[in-house]
Amino acid sequence: MNHTYLLALGSNQRHAQMGTPRAVLAAAMEELAALGTVTARSAVIDSAPVGPSQRQYANAALVLETERLPPALLMVLQAMEQDFGRVRRGQRWRARVLDLDIVLWSGGAWNAPGLTVPHPLFRTRPFVLAPALAIAASWRDPASGLTLRQLHARLTRPRPLPR
Repeated sequence: MNHTYLLALGSNQRHAQMGTPRAVLAAAMEELAALGTVTARSAVIDSAPVGPSQRQYANAALVLETERLPPALLMVLQAMEQDFGRVRRGQRWRARVLDLDIVLWSGGAWNAPGLTVPHPLFRTRPFVLAPALAIAASWRDPASGLTLRQLHARLTRPRPLPR
């Protein structure tokens, strides 16, 4: 049985062979295609860093169909990050060659040690929602029932100034 996933991709560090973060994401998208069927790819956007990293990020989203359940897919994604040169140590949100996250999947919610789907922070991150919106606007967040289009609109709507 195939499952469909919305994956978020990010990079803000050059790779010795692949080059720029945008080139890293292009290479990662090609590698992800070997895991199943890629049905949609967003354009790559640039975004400001989160946390201590000072480097601008390249971000994208991809829809993947695969037979893997979320824990098995996570293992493959983490191995791919490591193959691309990511080193996981200590501080969160540091510079990285490649970051791959499971944002949503066709099975709804998944909660297990080390993996929560939907991604716990995706609703608050324009650098995830903007590329995802371009390829999966009608996908629904199982927690809120809102579509990605609605979540993005809520996150990016202008706020009135306090009086």
